Amino acid sequence: MPPWLVSWIQVSPLALILVLLFALPTILFLIVSFYDYDRTGIYPAFIFDNYRELLTTPATWRVYVSSLRFAFIVWAITLFLGFNISYFLIFHVRNPITRTVFFLLCAIPFWTSGIIRTIAWIPFLGRNGAFNQILMDLGLTSQPLTFLLFSDFAVIITYVHLFTLLMIGPIANSLSKIDPALMEAARDAGASRWRTMTNVVIPLSKTGITLGSILVFTQVMGDYFVVRQMSGGQSASIVSMLSTEIQAMQYPPASANAMVLVVFVACLVAMMMRVVDVRKELVK
Repeated sequence: MPPWLVSWIQVSPLALILVLLFALPTILFLIVSFYDYDRTGIYPAFIFDNYRELLTTPATWRVYVSSLRFAFIVWAITLFLGFNISYFLIFHVRNPITRTVFFLLCAIPFWTSGIIRTIAWIPFLGRNGAFNQILMDLGLTSQPLTFLLFSDFAVIITYVHLFTLLMIGPIANSLSKIDPALMEAARDAGASRWRTMTNVVIPLSKTGITLGSILVFTQVMGDYFVVRQMSGGQSASIVSMLSTEIQAMQYPPASANAMVLVVFVACLVAMMMRVVDVRKELVK
């Protein structure tokens, strides 16, 4: 059997899944996004009204800016936490069994549904919740803090809780491939801990940082439950706007919104991929 045929046979199952579950639905959304519609139905056409209305509406830009703001804040916090946790687990926990236990402690909460973990924050951050009760018992405040729940703060805290593990995994994998002798050589050459970190550790872990960033960005940009539940309806996301259009049976505008979101996220991912050739790094 020719080698090229063997290669095609090996990739055909994954290619078939990608075509059926991703390519065909995306093409369908693209086609419907150019359709016309009214209260009674949708009609085959080739018009740009759906995209024009979407991109010229101030509310759309506000929602995109809001989603980007959440994505960047959550990315920065999860990157800081994920890198430091990964660094501690890889370079400070020498015993493999202890390291595995710590990894399990990080991962076990994620064995439950994300919806359950999101809702669990409500009684904790509520006006009469556990956190406010602790603060008042310690005398740090005389009355409950009202900004903890149904606010942007609650949305960000929940996102960080949900997605920090997505940053820990890839970064820990990259750090585990760094030879500790390189760090010792840098210190022997007179490099400070900070210079060793910036000149050795971070450059060698850029693949994990990039992969973790892609995972966090795409999850935040594609979420609507957390924003709707934890903001109390005070904030909106791109997907929540799309969901509202679907519930109103405005399928052509919803398809246009979905296509814009796909292109927007794809551009963000492409920008991150330019920082490092992930495919090349992964095969090393």
